Amino acid sequence: MLDLFSIFSKGGIVLWCFQSTSEIFSPSVNALIRSVILQERSGNNTFNHNALTLQYKLDNEFELVFVVAYQRILQLSYVDKFLNDVHLEFRDKYKNELQGARHIMDFDFKMSFDNVLRNCEKWAKSQAKIPKQMRSFEDSQKSKKTVASMIERRGGEEKGKKSVKIVENKSLTNGKVEESPEPEDDVIALNRAKLAQKLASKGKKELPKKSPKSPKVERVKQPRVWELGGNTRDLPSLDFSTDKAEDANNEITPDTQLIGQMTGAIRDLEVESEESSDEEEEQHSAAPAPKKSGGMFSIFKGLVGSKALTEETMRPVLDKLQDHLIGKNVAADIATKLCDSVATKLEGKVLGTFDSVAKTVKATLTESLVQILSPKRRVDILRDCLHAKQEGRPYVMAFCGVNGVGKSTNLAKICFWLIENDMSVLIAACDTFRAGAVEQLRTHARHLNALHPPDKHRGRSMVHLYEKGYGKDAAGIAMEAIRFASDSKIDVVLIDTAGRMQDNEPLMRALAKLIKVNDPDLVLFVGEALVGNEAVDQLLKFNQALADHSSSNNPHVIDGIVLTKFDTIDDKVGAAISMTYITGQPIVFVGTGQTYTDLKALNANAVVHALMK
Repeated sequence: MLDLFSIFSKGGIVLWCFQSTSEIFSPSVNALIRSVILQERSGNNTFNHNALTLQYKLDNEFELVFVVAYQRILQLSYVDKFLNDVHLEFRDKYKNELQGARHIMDFDFKMSFDNVLRNCEKWAKSQAKIPKQMRSFEDSQKSKKTVASMIERRGGEEKGKKSVKIVENKSLTNGKVEESPEPEDDVIALNRAKLAQKLASKGKKELPKKSPKSPKVERVKQPRVWELGGNTRDLPSLDFSTDKAEDANNEITPDTQLIGQMTGAIRDLEVESEESSDEEEEQHSAAPAPKKSGGMFSIFKGLVGSKALTEETMRPVLDKLQDHLIGKNVAADIATKLCDSVATKLEGKVLGTFDSVAKTVKATLTESLVQILSPKRRVDILRDCLHAKQEGRPYVMAFCGVNGVGKSTNLAKICFWLIENDMSVLIAACDTFRAGAVEQLRTHARHLNALHPPDKHRGRSMVHLYEKGYGKDAAGIAMEAIRFASDSKIDVVLIDTAGRMQDNEPLMRALAKLIKVNDPDLVLFVGEALVGNEAVDQLLKFNQALADHSSSNNPHVIDGIVLTKFDTIDDKVGAAISMTYITGQPIVFVGTGQTYTDLKALNANAVVHALMK
């Protein structure tokens, strides 16, 4: 039973609607538009919201959206066919009206809708009576894809060349190779023939004779020789166990060049990349590209003359772009979904006479990537900190992530940025598992206080460290730190948590408890820019664990992402796309180096430009 069927334009005008119950479905349809259509996630035509399942179909020629909604517990096998049939029926019946500029009119579509629904229900009942037959391996797509890919790799051979067939003997190295006039042959047998020839040729090679006159020299590791001239007074210069910047009073000499560089909003990230050509080939083959022919008619290559785009037309270009995205470190599943979303968005769209398919598809994919990286909501931490300060409470940020991604280091960078903007910070050392975690934060606090001493800030210390040692409950330490910050009138609390793998259920329960008990204003996931498919698994499981292990009806999940080690990946910036696509949350900070000033804000256009070059 269908609860809702709605036809509306992409401009928001409802053309026709059917509703079987008095329930209000506007929140579900709005969630579909906000979370799927506007966020370029239309590759999959199914969307779940509360107890409803919504399926949709886009008409890119007339800019229409067809949406059907039904209860999630139902399994309706005819919905896909029903959507397609209603889409065709509505287009054929009101084609002339839809081509006009105005869509505000009364569409009498109820009778046609009922007929299509009745026919689809009869079709579903007839299909249910047909017994399902097991598909053979030869009929599966896997077998076809495997054979096709093996034949395609041999595309450089001439068509008229005879195929090769192996005749097996008792010995593998004595296999005879015969020529067969058959145009098609077993590829596996051909590979065996090559292997047999290779093994036979290796057996005939003679080993080079050793010269009897060359003496055998035994290689022995030589001891290290220090270039000190025998003067033992120079040995203290090799002692790196103490900090050279510390004097007898254990004071740190600050690097004054860093002071003042992080005042105000964080600078945008600049990705260096060469300008890429907008010209893309529509046909992708393994054969070498032929020479370009001159003349006036060469400009018409790859052009579509006022024809509607189809899946078959776009597939070669989408496959090439998908491989390109995977090569730039985008997760394979995400790259497939992005290309499917572009195909859904462009299918049926009519191109101009001089618009090429490759250029149109690439431009649409570029727009989709920029839309994905652009934040859905405003992220202004300095303004939020000032707002919390006016309310008389500290602004709390919690950092979580897997082991070794740089949580403590980037926490110190963010702390430096905050004190550069005259915000006092309390660092809560809630990593009570890793050896040296508290000492690392203690060192950062000393260095940051040396950069901004109390005499420059009206006598108040800018960085405080709240620590309780190791082996304690992290949620309790965070609660005490927030209470201490509130009593001491400290502006911001940064909670450093222990690194944990996404599959470690006890530690994930502890993290969910920390967030549930303390309810921070911002939960940041710290991830590496080096990872590809692993980023998808990490974010999914962190988000799922925070939702599952929280007893709240509205659990607090990840609010933003800190992308670290961005300076080590060159132009392979695909992890930014993967992380943002999974959660829909923005990348708030980007770590680009080892100093306190190596913290940037994500520039979506620069990242997409580096990704698409």
